[in-house]
Amino acid sequence: MSDAVPIPFDQFMEQALYGPEGFYMRVDGGSAGRRGDFLTSPEVGPLFGTVLATYLDSEWERLGHPDPFTVVDAGAGPGTLARSILAAAPACLDSMRYITVEVSEAQRERHPDGVESRSDLPDGPIEGVIIANELLDNLPFRLAVFDGAWREAFVDTNGERLSAPFEHVPAVLPGNAPHGARAPLTDRAADWIDRARSIVGRGSVVVIDYGVPRTSELALRPWRDWLRTYRGNERGDHYLHAPRTQDITTDLCFDQLPEADALRTQAQFLQLHGITDRVEEGRRHWEQHAARPDLEAMRMRSRISEAEALLDPDGLGGFLVAEYRSG
Repeated sequence: MSDAVPIPFDQFMEQALYGPEGFYMRVDGGSAGRRGDFLTSPEVGPLFGTVLATYLDSEWERLGHPDPFTVVDAGAGPGTLARSILAAAPACLDSMRYITVEVSEAQRERHPDGVESRSDLPDGPIEGVIIANELLDNLPFRLAVFDGAWREAFVDTNGERLSAPFEHVPAVLPGNAPHGARAPLTDRAADWIDRARSIVGRGSVVVIDYGVPRTSELALRPWRDWLRTYRGNERGDHYLHAPRTQDITTDLCFDQLPEADALRTQAQFLQLHGITDRVEEGRRHWEQHAARPDLEAMRMRSRISEAEALLDPDGLGGFLVAEYRSG
């Protein structure tokens, strides 16, 4: 993967996922979806995007109906969330400038009509919302390892190497941990949020991801629980095995990110923005059309099972949602 000179783990991960022929950069590279490598909330069904459309309307109202109202869908993958939000036809739709951001050219080619597709965040300032759904867990992170002292992991062609002990141990790491304990250091995720917030003149940045409130929680758990790989919607191999052929991801440590204005579980966020009403709407529609169901009736009926998955506290419902507001 790298030459004889060891490189920090985040550089190894950068090459494995986003370098030439990296997992996300190949024509046949990694993607979300039932036929892809992992499932995210938008792939469960359109309900997730429908509820986010309600959130966008609330922000548009809060900001006084700006036109344009810019929505940036960062880490958009094949554009599934964009399709759901646009199909929901929120009140802000006529004022909306929808930007999908995706580094993979192959994925950008699948983005829906009616969006501005690009490879990086736009220049600011904007009035609107930046959404990062399961993006930050994929940003390259450094890796700390404990063997009596905290050290940084490096990678070369022969495997993993450890640095000398940290001269200044990051404050988020516990003073003591089991031998072999590991923890991610997500500097790039924090930097990404800072950049996104600098772009939003008025509006909000919404980060949705699996993670924990404190880094020490991960340091005390078996590292294979949170340092994961995926391929073909199944867990992959060890992260050093067959690089470029599998996703590498971590639980996000929210204590390493800028302090949010609000931090909730995904279940709480979706309930706050009307998922229960949307499910009841779907149930009523189904009951009215069950005798002669059409495609719309089947779609509305599916909201019940979609909500169960999105609100599951041991699954997607346990994800964390951080909101950063301005204006």
